[in-house]
Amino acid sequence: MAEQQKNVQDQDLNQLRKVRREKLADLQARGADPFLITKYDVTHHSQQIKDNFEELEGREVSVAGRIMQKRVMGKASFCNIQDLEGNIQSYVARDNIGEDHYKDFKKFDIGDIVGIQGTVFKTKTGEISIHAEKIQLLSKSLQILPEKFHGLTDTDTRYRQRYVDLIMNREVKETFIKRSKILSSIRKYLDGEGFLEVETPMLVANAGGAAARPFETHFNALDEDFKLRISLELYLKRLIVGGMERVYEIGRVFRNEGLDTRHNPEFTLMELYQAYTDYNGMMDLTENLYRHVAQDVLGTTKIVYNGVEMDLGKPFERITMIDAVKKYAGVDWNEVETLEQARALAKEHNVEFEERHKKGDILSLFFEEFAEEHLIQPTFVMDHPIEISPLTKKKPGDPDYVERFEFFMNGWEMANAYSELNDPIDQRERFKAQEELLAQGDEEANTTDEDFLNALEIGMPPTGGIGFGIDRMCMLLTDSAAIRDVLLFPTMKSLDAKKGEAKAEKAGEKPAEKIDFSKVKVEPLFEEMVDFDTFSKSDFRAVKIEACEAVPKSKKLLKFTLNDGTDRKRTILSGIHEYYEPEELVGKTAIAIVNLPPRKMMGIDSEGMLISAVHEEEGREGLNLLMVDDRIPAGAKLY
Repeated sequence: MAEQQKNVQDQDLNQLRKVRREKLADLQARGADPFLITKYDVTHHSQQIKDNFEELEGREVSVAGRIMQKRVMGKASFCNIQDLEGNIQSYVARDNIGEDHYKDFKKFDIGDIVGIQGTVFKTKTGEISIHAEKIQLLSKSLQILPEKFHGLTDTDTRYRQRYVDLIMNREVKETFIKRSKILSSIRKYLDGEGFLEVETPMLVANAGGAAARPFETHFNALDEDFKLRISLELYLKRLIVGGMERVYEIGRVFRNEGLDTRHNPEFTLMELYQAYTDYNGMMDLTENLYRHVAQDVLGTTKIVYNGVEMDLGKPFERITMIDAVKKYAGVDWNEVETLEQARALAKEHNVEFEERHKKGDILSLFFEEFAEEHLIQPTFVMDHPIEISPLTKKKPGDPDYVERFEFFMNGWEMANAYSELNDPIDQRERFKAQEELLAQGDEEANTTDEDFLNALEIGMPPTGGIGFGIDRMCMLLTDSAAIRDVLLFPTMKSLDAKKGEAKAEKAGEKPAEKIDFSKVKVEPLFEEMVDFDTFSKSDFRAVKIEACEAVPKSKKLLKFTLNDGTDRKRTILSGIHEYYEPEELVGKTAIAIVNLPPRKMMGIDSEGMLISAVHEEEGREGLNLLMVDDRIPAGAKLY
């Protein structure tokens, strides 16, 4: 039945599109092709007219925008057009614009772009409007906009067709206008502090400055492999060496990693460097910058994100990583003297670590597991272990730690800052340690940058540096749930046109796929028996995947938010990120065991287990999440 309704809707839409093309053909035949118009003089925008009605009443104005509503009557009609600032009503009368033009107006469609010239007045109901004297079709819309009462709500379509999203959802346009103001405010503040905005290369031979896997490409003209930058750091420091004492860059960086609500493979980063200061100077700058931007853009230093108020007007908390772990995990790292002790504590507290991890790495894992989620109000977490900070100055008198801080709000890392390492000999040793990690399989480790080391040997003054995640800042200041809500064109998995065609084929006409299982291995069947009573107590249910995101700091785990047919949402973590990206699972129906006791993973309670099929093929493990027909409702029990 649903398929039949969809077919009818598609036929109706195709007919409407056909009618619009016929209208365009008629205009072109009459020498009135709207696509030949090259300009239109706009004197005012909609909100400007409403804000200045007393001054503009009775005066002639010229506006342009998209028809969003239209009420055609006998000799007079109304239409509502939308422009950059909002929308405004226009009264269109046959006697004012002429009979032929009125006939043309009656054929205009929702979505058409028009120019209207007329006088400003107020209707009997008190609505500020334009009494049209001339109306001109500037562009013919050949597609059908979403139905106005329900708008465009499907998130996948919204992200793929942002142009339609901006038309249909006013709050989306407001978000991106606000984002533009945030960037402008940042620049205004830094320019006032004597910083110079610069630009550095995106295509680099050595992608350094952060722990991330780069994208790789090939430059045909030079026949050389290049990488897309993962950071702005190393080139900006070269400029400090060159005597440009305060520099910043706002630009795109690229990291070859997963997609989720807080991560996109290309995102906007701001880094700045200031000679003759340290990480304390960067803390002061960060506090003042955030306070300035919030006040400038929002008109207040109190922001609300997802119902939680955060106060940028108060002094930001400053706490060391060791004190944060002691406060939230109850572990005093000052008493941990050896790697063996650190590993024992990790096992005791169910903190997963790898063989290559050293004592400082495990401290960082404790912090991520137990402390991060509590850092809701603006907080500087200071003095990181040296193992996770290859570009940072050691703390005087305590060489196991460095002068570094991360800035947190809402449990998110918002900025990362150092007292920059300017000792070229020490820096070479740090690069060497990173090379060893790379050899051990850490794809995010840095490689040695000889030109950068040469710059340090020329001499770099004591310097403070910081990197800001602009997208997360915009998320907080616009109360946006996901990073894609503040990126105009987020990265999306490509739609496969062939798959779309395949779905339209009849099942009987599609040849069955032949799969060669000759090289596939599966685990042997259990020899031990499980009694039927035990098995029957496992509660297998169909669950709808409402949200899915990568777990921060974990390469394997995905966090699922599931509808299990009850009034509450269920959270389950599953180590399947190697096989699936989060976005491709949202909306699917899976099978889960829902009556297992909660198990804490990366500080998150996992409430059950999603069922997957695992096999081995040519020495490599394969995995497929068990997904079923979407017509099965959430909570359906499996027998």
